[in-house]
Amino acid sequence: MLQSRRIYLPPLSLIGPGSLKDLAEELKALPYKKALFVTDKVLVKIGVAQQVMDTLASSNIEMVVFDNVQPNPTVKNVNNGLKLLKEQNCDVIITLGGGSPQDCGKAIGILATNGGEINDYDGIHKSKKASLPIIAINTTAGTASEVTINYVITDVERHIKMVMVDKNCLVSIAVNDPELMLGKPASLTAATGMDALTHAIESYVCNGAFHWSDALALQAIKLIASSLEEAVNNGSNLEARSKMAWGQFIAGQSFSNAGLGFVHSLAHQLGGMYDLPHGVANAILLPHVERFNIPACTHKLKKVARAMGVEVSDKNDLEGANEAIKAIEKLSKAVGIPSGLKELGVKESDFELMAQHALEDVCTGGNPRTVNLEEAVAIYKAAM
Repeated sequence: MLQSRRIYLPPLSLIGPGSLKDLAEELKALPYKKALFVTDKVLVKIGVAQQVMDTLASSNIEMVVFDNVQPNPTVKNVNNGLKLLKEQNCDVIITLGGGSPQDCGKAIGILATNGGEINDYDGIHKSKKASLPIIAINTTAGTASEVTINYVITDVERHIKMVMVDKNCLVSIAVNDPELMLGKPASLTAATGMDALTHAIESYVCNGAFHWSDALALQAIKLIASSLEEAVNNGSNLEARSKMAWGQFIAGQSFSNAGLGFVHSLAHQLGGMYDLPHGVANAILLPHVERFNIPACTHKLKKVARAMGVEVSDKNDLEGANEAIKAIEKLSKAVGIPSGLKELGVKESDFELMAQHALEDVCTGGNPRTVNLEEAVAIYKAAM
């Protein structure tokens, strides 16, 4: 018998070329007066932040810029943003960027209405009140933070990424305009794209998967596998960028409602310990974790291979599952992801501590196969 489910989605999502202009029209009907505009220094430097603010100027919402967000946003970033929001009496948050500004904005929004310290909300549904309204404008095809009930903040002192799963952080309006993604660096496109693929695959094979999330995940895998390489090699290809925007968008909806797995648990520790790009860590770990997972989800991994464009009709489930691993590795190599953790300066002496923390990560319970400490360390070693 099918279980009842709760499905969390933003009240409004705008997606496709030109959707930023649609947002400007939407904002005219809303009562907001002053926005904390959360972004990063790169988007300010290259003019994207100003371009967006100019487009939204017709809404007559005053913008207070907060661009002090690091690639892996920290507790300090959140506190500084919250301080500015309170000083300026902002009544809405507008986030612009990839996962880092989105996650930082969500954390600020939760603290603005709930109080306390951000560490208080580490875990599942810890807040009591809905966030301050958030308008999330995505500029990368990767994290899908703009549509999920998740955000991640780094505790620098403990070298840990805190993972918050909280329905109260869901944004009011999510915007995915692929025109804002044109021309982004190939390395960023590759890393965020492989992050999106990881979301799709993990949510498809995870313990919390169900009919709706399965359909989304498989479609996301198809879109990403067929467009990521082109988006990396030709950053001005609007069709490829649009397919990636859709792929990451629906992968985000899938994992936000089904969950993730041990790839993310392990990757979070690499981000917390070494401040590594999340998408790169995921990409390196993905084939190794899914190879470990084969006994628990063999038939599903065969379907992953098919969704990635591999002909597996003449293969049994195990052969098909192994083809999925090969397809992941092939795509990762084609878009320039480092071949292993050693290239990124990761030390084997840190494996046991990171593995211990990974086993405590909120994503671990979703993994289709139970993992122990020895197996976790072995996966890190295999990924070297």
